[in-house]
Amino acid sequence: MHPILFQIGSITVRYYGLMYVIAITVGFFLLSREVRRKKLALSTDNLLDLLLWTVPVAIIGARLYYVVFHWNYYGTHPLDIFKLWQGGLAIHGGVLAGILVVYLFSRLKKVQFWALTDALAPSLILGQAIGRIGNFTNGDAFGLPTTLPWGIRFPAGSPAGMAFPGQATHPSMIYEMLLNLAIFAFLWSIRKKGFRDGFSTAMYFILYAVARSIVSFTRADSLWLGPIRAAHAISIAFVILFGAMIWRRKLYVTELESSSGRKLSPK
Repeated sequence: MHPILFQIGSITVRYYGLMYVIAITVGFFLLSREVRRKKLALSTDNLLDLLLWTVPVAIIGARLYYVVFHWNYYGTHPLDIFKLWQGGLAIHGGVLAGILVVYLFSRLKKVQFWALTDALAPSLILGQAIGRIGNFTNGDAFGLPTTLPWGIRFPAGSPAGMAFPGQATHPSMIYEMLLNLAIFAFLWSIRKKGFRDGFSTAMYFILYAVARSIVSFTRADSLWLGPIRAAHAISIAFVILFGAMIWRRKLYVTELESSSGRKLSPK
């Protein structure tokens, strides 16, 4: 595990940044494919515009979310706010900021918002899985000490190594990567089932909330809201909000069920 892929003079290429580039590239390919399949009125240039706006805003949102919870440090070290290569991007902040951009974009292009987010959901969770590889090489998003045989001792100079020198810790980022891949497989498998627009989006938020809540019990660098982990608080909100959305809007109903005249009211 080493954060630097290669270095030429003053130019340093880190695995952390490389994983984000791979995640964005793969995500864009899958999104383009889904947009074509769903026959959304968006060109490749439109999607590039969406990418160029969403990615930087999401990164800013992820960083600000993290910085707010660590203001005791960043308030006295403001220049460190810009050191993204050291880690410190909170996925919840990134997703919320990104969704805002997608909403504004859908209004501007007159595209149905939930249809667009359904097309985006598999790409997003796969990108998150790839990003966790960057966390692994960087030694951040690390876990608590463990005696389990798969515990990992990170290098002394990494965030995990500095927090728990010489101790094996939970590979929390790997746990989350595997769960994210499972969520991706599920979302990819249901995309052609004909569920109403918004169902895949809602399932993304619910399933990721559950996955992140499980992993957070092993995380050593959790953000806290008083006595509760911030990840647990926002995950509970996501499950309630999007669970209610599925139920009230009957998003679990497929186009086939709707067209056949099947009773749609919840039982």
